[in-house]
Amino acid sequence: FPSQTVTGNFAKVIHGLNANQLTDQVIQRSKRMILDTLGVGLLGTSTEVFHKVAQYSKIYSSDLSSTIWGHLDFRPPPLYAAFVNGVAVHSMDFDDTWHPATHPSGAVLPALIALSETFPQKKKISGLDLLLAFNVGIEVQGRLLHFSREARNIPRRY
Repeated sequence: FPSQTVTGNFAKVIHGLNANQLTDQVIQRSKRMILDTLGVGLLGTSTEVFHKVAQYSKIYSSDLSSTIWGHLDFRPPPLYAAFVNGVAVHSMDFDDTWHPATHPSGAVLPALIALSETFPQKKKISGLDLLLAFNVGIEVQGRLLHFSREARNIPRRY
């Protein structure tokens, strides 16, 4: 369909994905990426930059809240929980990396977990739904990176 935009086509592909399309290999790799991201994120909660962004996020409140990893006594709004946990993941620079340079799991997983915590108890998502959402996030990030003119020059700039 020639009149469809790139963005529209992209959205259609992403919207059409479902958990049945996840292969065993993708599921296993995703679980390993998630476990690695959680481990690196927990390690990152000991860094100075983590403590600074966590302190900063304490000025915000909302009816909805999400967990800061390793700090169950502090629940900022989901946006700030995702930000703080994302900083924890990346603060020691041990998180996963693609070429050209991007860190896919550190951006995707904290947002997914923060968002999933806001769902009502009766609408909680399954582990397979979380894996699908994780893979959709990774796919979106990878495609945006692929289409980015900025990303093409990263190896030459560094």
